[in-house]
Amino acid sequence: MDEQVVIIGSGPAGHTAAIYTSRANLKPVMFEGFSAGGIPGGQLMTTTEVENYPGFPKGVDGQQLMAMFREQSLRFGTRIVTEDVMRVDLSKRPFTVASSGQEVQTSAIILATGATAKRLHLPGEQRLWNHGMSACAVCDGALPIFRNKVLVVIGGGDSACEESTFLTKFASKVYVVHRRDQLRASKIMQERVLKHPKIEVIWNAVVTDVLGDEVVSAVRLQDVTTRTERELACGGFFYAIGFTPNTAIVAGQLELDKDGYAITKPDSTRTSVPGVFACGDVQDKQYRQAVTAAGSGCMAAIDCERWLAESGAD
Repeated sequence: MDEQVVIIGSGPAGHTAAIYTSRANLKPVMFEGFSAGGIPGGQLMTTTEVENYPGFPKGVDGQQLMAMFREQSLRFGTRIVTEDVMRVDLSKRPFTVASSGQEVQTSAIILATGATAKRLHLPGEQRLWNHGMSACAVCDGALPIFRNKVLVVIGGGDSACEESTFLTKFASKVYVVHRRDQLRASKIMQERVLKHPKIEVIWNAVVTDVLGDEVVSAVRLQDVTTRTERELACGGFFYAIGFTPNTAIVAGQLELDKDGYAITKPDSTRTSVPGVFACGDVQDKQYRQAVTAAGSGCMAAIDCERWLAESGAD
C-alpha cells in the first residue's frame, strides 16, 4: 500500500513536519538517515549547548533537544526508519523512495535533508570540535566559552564577513584568515570588516591545524606564498567557508539553484515537482537556524496536507 507522506531527514525541520503530518492523521514515514549528510538529528547533534531555541531559558544540549523532537514525533505515530535514502524517483506518482533496506511508494515527499557545513577536517578537529570550534557564529558566538576571547574565522566571502562582524559583540578581537590577498565578499561587507577596529584580516594564509588540550588555545597558520608556519593564540575557531546542501538524491529531478539548494515557490515550501516539499536548511541559505528550520517544517506539513486534499491523493 502506498504511503501518504514520506519525510526524508530528521533535523528540526523534518521532525516538526512529522509532528504536524502525524497529528493530521497522514501517517508519515520518516527516513531519519544513518550516515549520509551527517548523523540522524542534523547539525544540532554536534552541538553541546543551544541557548537560542525558545522555551529553554537555561539552554539545552543539542542531542537532548533532538531526542525530545524525536520522542514527540513517535508519540503521534510517525514511523521512523534509521536508514539512508539512496534513491528517489520523482518522474511519476506515486513517487518511489528507496533506502539501503527497502523501497516505498508515496503520494508526497517532504525533503528535510539539511545542509552540511564545509570543514577542513584539521588534525586536531575531531578532538576539539565543540570545545572552542564551531561552524555557526550566530548559533554559538554568544556562548560563555567565546566571550572576551580572541577568535579566528576562516573564510573570505559574505558569510565570513557577517560572522566575524557578529562575533565582535562578544570577542576581544577577531582574526579573519583568508587564503587570498583580497576578500570575495560584497563591497559593503568588505568595508564593514576592513574598517572594524576589532577585526584584523590575515591575508594569504591557511589554517593547517587547531591546537589545545581540552579547549582551543591556538591555530597553526601557513603562509601560502612562503610556506612558513606560525602559531596564533586564540580562544575560539569558526568555519565560514560555506555549506553543501544535501540534495544529491534529487539532483536532475528537482529545480535547484546554482549552489544546489532546493528552490521553493514564494511564500511556500512547494518545489518544482507537485507533491514534493522542501523545508529547513536544504532550501534556506539565509538563516540556517534551528527555530527557522522548525518553522519551515510546519509550513511544509501544512502545504503537504492541503496539496493532498486538493489533488485527491489522500
